[in-house]
Amino acid sequence: MLQQFDERNRNLIVNINGQLLHRDKAGVSPFDSAVQGGDAVWEGLRLYGGRIFALTEHLERLRSSALALAFEQIPDDASIIAEIRRTLEANRMKDGVHIRLTLTRGVKITSGMDPRLNRSGPTLIVLAEHKAPVYSKQGLKLITSSLRRSPPDCLDQKIHHTNLLSSILAKIQANAAGADDAIMLDLRGFIAETNATHLFIVDGNRLLTPTLAACPEGITRSTVLDICRLQSIDCEVCDLSLTELYCADEVFCTGTMGELAGVTWVDGRTIGDGNTGPMTRRLSALYAERTAAGGTRVVD
Repeated sequence: MLQQFDERNRNLIVNINGQLLHRDKAGVSPFDSAVQGGDAVWEGLRLYGGRIFALTEHLERLRSSALALAFEQIPDDASIIAEIRRTLEANRMKDGVHIRLTLTRGVKITSGMDPRLNRSGPTLIVLAEHKAPVYSKQGLKLITSSLRRSPPDCLDQKIHHTNLLSSILAKIQANAAGADDAIMLDLRGFIAETNATHLFIVDGNRLLTPTLAACPEGITRSTVLDICRLQSIDCEVCDLSLTELYCADEVFCTGTMGELAGVTWVDGRTIGDGNTGPMTRRLSALYAERTAAGGTRVVD
C-alpha cells in the first residue's frame, strides 16, 4: 500500500498558527518542539460532505494528549475549529478530505528538551488534503513486526504524540516483506495494533478486539464498538494472540485515514477464504451510514 500524489493537492494552502500559506512556502521554525524532539500531539480527521466525523471526540483526545504532556497552553475547541474552517474554505474543500491536525509545544528560545524553554505558546498546524480512504478494499497483507508497543510505564500509548519512530520502523519491516502494514505486539506477546490501525477479529458471529493496554484509544474503533452494541453484535475486548488471529474467520483494521479494511493474509497464512468477509462488509456499510449522516458541519 503506497499512497500516490493527488494532483488536486499541488497548490494546497496550509495553516500554521493562523497564517494561510502555499504548501511550498509553509514551514515551522527549527526551534519548534516538533522539530527539536517530536514534542507534539496530533489527530487525523475526515471530511464528509462539509462535516467532520467525530470531531468532538478527536479534539477531546488531542486535549487529553496535550494535558498528559503538560502543555501550558492549549487552544480551545472553538479556536481550533475556526482554523480548520478557514483552511478548508481557502482550499475550497467540502468532501473526500483528510485533515492532519498537529499541536506542538511551540517555539523554544534556544535548542534543548526542557519545556521551560517554550515561552511563545503552542504551534497549531492544519494540513488538509484531498485524500480518499487509503486502504484497498480487496484485502490487506500483514506481517508481524519484531518491534513491540511500549506499556504505560515506558510511554503510554494513550498519548497521541507525533514521535512515530516505532511505527515507522515497523512499517519499514512491512515494506521489506512486501506487506501493506505490520502487526505490533505488546511486551507480553499479545496483539496491540498495527503500525497505523486497530485490529478486529471475527470468530463466527462474534467480534474480538485487543485491549488498550498498549495501543491508543481509537475513534474509529470506538465507533465500531458502538455500532456492534446497537446492532446486538457480540463484541469482546480482550487479550488476543497471533494464533487466534491466524485462525479467525475474518480480520479487519480500523482507522480514520482508511476507515474499515479487510485483512486477507497474515504471516503467510490466508485468513478465512482469502476475501473480505461478510461481517467486515456489513460493518463497513454501517460505518458509511454513520459518516454520511453524522459529524460537525464546518463548511457549507
